[in-house]
Amino acid sequence: MCGRYVSTRGPQDLVRLFRVTDWDERDDLPPSWNVAPTDDVWAVLERAPRGSGAVRRQLRPLRWGLVPSWAKDPKIGARMINARMETVHEKPAFRTAFLRRRCLLPADGFYEWQQVPAGDRHKGKARKQPYFITPQDGEVMALAGLYEFWRDPSAPEDDDSAWWTTCTILTTEAADAAGRVHPRMPLAVARGHQDAWLDPAHQDPARLRALLDPPADGRLDARPVSAAVNDVRNNGPQLLERVEA
Repeated sequence: MCGRYVSTRGPQDLVRLFRVTDWDERDDLPPSWNVAPTDDVWAVLERAPRGSGAVRRQLRPLRWGLVPSWAKDPKIGARMINARMETVHEKPAFRTAFLRRRCLLPADGFYEWQQVPAGDRHKGKARKQPYFITPQDGEVMALAGLYEFWRDPSAPEDDDSAWWTTCTILTTEAADAAGRVHPRMPLAVARGHQDAWLDPAHQDPARLRALLDPPADGRLDARPVSAAVNDVRNNGPQLLERVEA
């Protein structure tokens, strides 16, 4: 799974990197070295603005944890931070978004946890060692995501804040550096496939799946980091410092 990641690029950089045409400068998110479920995250997506028939590429903040349009309670989103690539086209919560509402979630890297067996050194207690996994070339990753709209049924008809826009990250079996830490990892979309992935007119499941790759084409580094990342209240670049595994 992917339960935490790092996203420190500012919106100006993301607009340039992803050739965004629509971005509201009033939208701003601080850099985060510990992005957690239910946080607002930057997403790149393509859709037509309200009242316009032209599809445009947008940068906008979405809430991490997909809430299906049919959900009765938005709390379900906390359990839907990931969608398995193997079944995404079948699951009721994800299958429509997979065909029509795809996005990219920019990330510097992601965290995974490796189970460490009990031993004398750690007073006989088993624990989980966090690792930060990042591309070897230091480039920003475009994690493959889906997004969905949910409206709070208790809100007044004219209340724009009643609409939630939420997202999830697609995952697959892990390989290379990530596979040595955890059996699952997020999927990414290489630069040459991003236009096709974002285009809402592309709705062939097999062709869509073919657009997805391991982040950085599998050229990843994994380094052990402090267990401080386990607490969502902790943030800052110090979380990425290497520690003894």
